[in-house]
Amino acid sequence: MRRSPGRPPIPLERIVATALQIVDEEGADALSMRTLAQRLGSGTATLYRHFGNRAALVAHVVDSVLGEVEFEDDELAAAGWREACRVVAQAMFDALSRRRSMAPLLAERIPIGPNSMAVRERCVAALLADGFTPKVAAHACATLARYVLGFGIQLRGAGGAAQFDEAAASAVFRGADPSQYPATARVAEWFPVPLEDEFAFGLDLVLEGLGRLRDSS
Repeated sequence: MRRSPGRPPIPLERIVATALQIVDEEGADALSMRTLAQRLGSGTATLYRHFGNRAALVAHVVDSVLGEVEFEDDELAAAGWREACRVVAQAMFDALSRRRSMAPLLAERIPIGPNSMAVRERCVAALLADGFTPKVAAHACATLARYVLGFGIQLRGAGGAAQFDEAAASAVFRGADPSQYPATARVAEWFPVPLEDEFAFGLDLVLEGLGRLRDSS
């Protein structure tokens, strides 16, 4: 009896793309080997040919997203460390804004895939080229990455049921009793601060602090 041919292997690119689709549609917690196999119409054994466990799968998914971080190398090369770090941080934040459910996966472990290494390389190179010591450059790069990740996690609820109701919050701030909350009443017209504005404001503070650290060392 002639044996029927087995199914062709599923390309790695399709597996990662499908995993990203699950995260985008259902959230990071929904990504499992079983769920992914069901979405692909295959068994989990097919996935284990590519990934030893879920952590390995997540590493590929995270690196795929970091491959979507967009900036011009010429722009970084012509800029000083401050502007280069700002461009990289903003590009990472923009990538997470497009993939609002991804941040929890980045928080699971330090990304070390080729795309994440390329982003990290550009940031560290800019710092070293402008006089930061290797130790401070490493700490600065890690701090910037965790700063972006923290804001990325806050992006998760945007557009969904957990979205922060800014209009309702604004009404509360503007209606604050000056006798009970005098300081809040004075600044109520500027609350709540939009997440994007808060990110840019805080990034300026981080870069200013790094600049003072560089000058002092």
